[in-house]
Amino acid sequence: MKIERPVYLKKLIDRKRNGMVKIITGMRRCGKSYLLFNLFATHLKSEGTDEQHIIAIDLENLYNERLREPMALLQHIDEQVQDDNVYYVLIDEVQLLGRFEEVLNTLMKRPNMDVYVTGSNARFLSKDVVTTFRGRGDEVRVHPLSFREYISAQTDTTFIERHLNDYLRLGGLPQTMTMQNEQQKRDYLQQLFQNTYLLDIKERYDIRSDDDLEELIDIVASSIGSLTNPTKIANTFKSVKQSNIARDTIKNYLDYMQDAFMIEKAVRYDIKGRRYIDTPVKYYFDDLGLRNARLNFRQTEITHLMENMIYNELRLRGFSVDVGQVILNVKNETGKSERKQLEVDFVCNQDDRRIYIQSALVMDTKDKEDQELASLRKINDSFQKVVIVGGMQPTYRNDEGILILNVYDFLLGKAEIL
Repeated sequence: MKIERPVYLKKLIDRKRNGMVKIITGMRRCGKSYLLFNLFATHLKSEGTDEQHIIAIDLENLYNERLREPMALLQHIDEQVQDDNVYYVLIDEVQLLGRFEEVLNTLMKRPNMDVYVTGSNARFLSKDVVTTFRGRGDEVRVHPLSFREYISAQTDTTFIERHLNDYLRLGGLPQTMTMQNEQQKRDYLQQLFQNTYLLDIKERYDIRSDDDLEELIDIVASSIGSLTNPTKIANTFKSVKQSNIARDTIKNYLDYMQDAFMIEKAVRYDIKGRRYIDTPVKYYFDDLGLRNARLNFRQTEITHLMENMIYNELRLRGFSVDVGQVILNVKNETGKSERKQLEVDFVCNQDDRRIYIQSALVMDTKDKEDQELASLRKINDSFQKVVIVGGMQPTYRNDEGILILNVYDFLLGKAEIL
């Protein structure tokens, strides 16, 4: 099965021969190797690159074990370089290579080398890219399949609502697309979470007593789209779990989960005050299938899953995403002034663009419409305001200029906010 990843392929194409190491990162099993060895290599050949000028090395393959030694790999590459034309060096699982920083620096000093690498989460997390390749690396972050990529791989796209429900429940890890039934997919996701993602974190940080870590993951998975912070979570541990886990330990565990690309954090932004608010924050899972598998597919509230899916889609499209807050001074029934806080689900920024977005599963009554639009109506700037709604209702712009956007039009790119 071939699944096109046009967003990421374009990012690699745009970075060709830019003098830096192209570093493909992302959670395990999200399709990094396929992107590099299949899609990008095919692109190179299609534009006329001779196959002998594409040096592909899979360090996870046991047949290539000797190439994990620095000098052996350099010699292997030297033996294939026959002229001064550009050679594309593609290395998968580069963290298995001894002294890989020095090896990559050595390759980059050669004017006819263009180097691309992938790394796994076990010993190559997001912060390693910053510290190891400071100023010399160009990171391309890969996510699981978007819904548009997911639907492109379906043989029958007639029942789009069914496909969206499957996507919200089982996520977008490419391997699940090859499986014959839902039970196989569920088993795969549960085993992958326990034996790969969780084990990576434990091994990386030498976590021996892991009950608190696992409890924390369950709490975060259960509260996607809810405001929280380490102090609030510590209080939950104390009152519900009778555990005195320290706030700093919780913060560290949350950082580990982010470094492993398991979750992302959205911080609060005061829209009128134009400032960030340190705490609380929201956490979203990079893949909903993994989140649901962690909870044994028991907590599949569609409102929270839809919000998480929209967040992931916005991040994939290159937006930085915050949680918006509008603070108002209103008078209560006694005439006394008091502060009121309204939430905007997403404040999305990209270059000089900004979009305010609300996620609403249904908006079928006047009261529900007023509830969803209340915070957007109080924002007095000229940036675009959008409500993404579930179901199949048509996309339209209301009399206030707010775009009421069908979720399918949003996910499939049939809307002007792209």
